[in-house]
Amino acid sequence: MNDFSNRLITWQKQFGRHDLPWQNTTDPYAIWVSEIMLQQTQVSAVIAYYSKFMTRFPTISTLANATQDEVLQHWSGLGYYSRARNLHHAAQTIMDEHSSEFPQDFVAIQTLPGIGRSTAAAIASFAFNQVQTILDGNVKRVLTRHFAIAGWPGTPKIEKQLWALAESLLPETEMVAYTQGLMDLGATLCTRSKPKCGSCPLNSSCEAYKQNLVSKLPTLKPRKTIPEKQITMLILMHGNEVLLEKRPPTGIWGGLWSFPETEATDDFAAISHNKFGMSVQISRPLPILSHIFTHFKLHIQPQPLQVLKQSTQAKESGHVWLSIEDAVGAAIPAPVRKILLSLTQN
Repeated sequence: MNDFSNRLITWQKQFGRHDLPWQNTTDPYAIWVSEIMLQQTQVSAVIAYYSKFMTRFPTISTLANATQDEVLQHWSGLGYYSRARNLHHAAQTIMDEHSSEFPQDFVAIQTLPGIGRSTAAAIASFAFNQVQTILDGNVKRVLTRHFAIAGWPGTPKIEKQLWALAESLLPETEMVAYTQGLMDLGATLCTRSKPKCGSCPLNSSCEAYKQNLVSKLPTLKPRKTIPEKQITMLILMHGNEVLLEKRPPTGIWGGLWSFPETEATDDFAAISHNKFGMSVQISRPLPILSHIFTHFKLHIQPQPLQVLKQSTQAKESGHVWLSIEDAVGAAIPAPVRKILLSLTQN
């Protein structure tokens, strides 16, 4: 066993995390759900969602047999909703193509929707004790600092270098402790800001630490101006009920329920009449709400519309009237939930 992995394993057993809800199990389903939730999301945010999700969908079959609406409802607020859609699709694939059993073959795991090489490696290591390499954001940070690798890790050249390096460091045994150790080190000590280098088990061989480069590594992604977009959300209200519409199955907030969208220059009364067959009174707009996505910033102008005359049903399918309380608990994006909660406070 190399010195890097040996020190990491020893540290993890003594100081690493051992009591997270998805630990101390070899159930590939439980591990898989946690790994998907942890993609681009901190542990502290995942714990409550994970427990709720696993209570509702305790097995692959319960997840596969649920509707997408149910799955999205239990994911609502966690963000990056394609993860939930892929999780649902993958569960159905496992039922149909893998005899309802999560596959153990490393290549087969990667064919499932939403599972890339690093996520597959984490599942294979934790569930099946396989010797596989992970390379998530935390691990990239640990390796670039320890070996003083300059260059943004998102470039193909640097990423290829990191994969090769990660594979060369693999131990032959203790894969669970080693894999968890990499995750724990990046999450608790070798953090993006204010790293605790004095407590790191690898500081004696860390090139960034020795060369005073910790704050400069990993190299930041080249900055680009984030485009901004403005939309108006129409909040059609009738008594204590609001109208929600189903978004397209893919794209931003795919498959979730949201308010109808339009442009600020549109005629809100005409849209309400032509699209929904309703006469409305235009109320004062609510404060603009901004929401940042990976690739752009969205500015939302919530526009309440009091329905004076309601048709028996919306003219288009994919629309539903819900009480504000029921709407808050539906499969909705986080900004929509904020708007709904603000309505309860007015």
